[in-house]
Amino acid sequence: MKKAIIGIVLCSILLIGCNTTEVLESEQELVFSQGNVENDGISNLISELKNEIIVSITEQTELESDSLTIMIDGGTDELTVSVGSPKDAKIDDTLIQQIVEDSIKNVSETNTVTTSEKKIKVKIKIEKY
Repeated sequence: MKKAIIGIVLCSILLIGCNTTEVLESEQELVFSQGNVENDGISNLISELKNEIIVSITEQTELESDSLTIMIDGGTDELTVSVGSPKDAKIDDTLIQQIVEDSIKNVSETNTVTTSEKKIKVKIKIEKY
C-alpha cells in the first residue's frame, strides 16, 4: 500500500513538472488616436490588432490560424496580448514575439491620424501549449 501511494505521488510530481508552459514576455507601446477611445474604438483597435497578428503569423510561419490561440485583454491604459502555439511547432518563440511586436507597430501607425494621441502599454506573452 505504501509503495502504491509513493508511486502515485512521484507520478503526480513528474506530470506536474512536465506540463509547465514556456512563457516569453515583453512590453510595447501602442499609439493611437485619442478620439478612437472616446468613441468606443478600443474594441475596434483590439479586433484590428488580433486580425493583424493572425495574418502576420500565418504568412510568416507554417502555422495555421486554427492552431493559434490569441487573447487580448485589458482596457484603455494597458493591454495584454497572449499568443499560444503548439509545443510541437518548430517555430521559435522569439520569431512569434517579433511578429507580434511588428503587428503592434503596424496597427499603431495606421491609427494615428489626429493630433491627440494616446499611448497604451501592451504586455506580450508568447506561450507553447
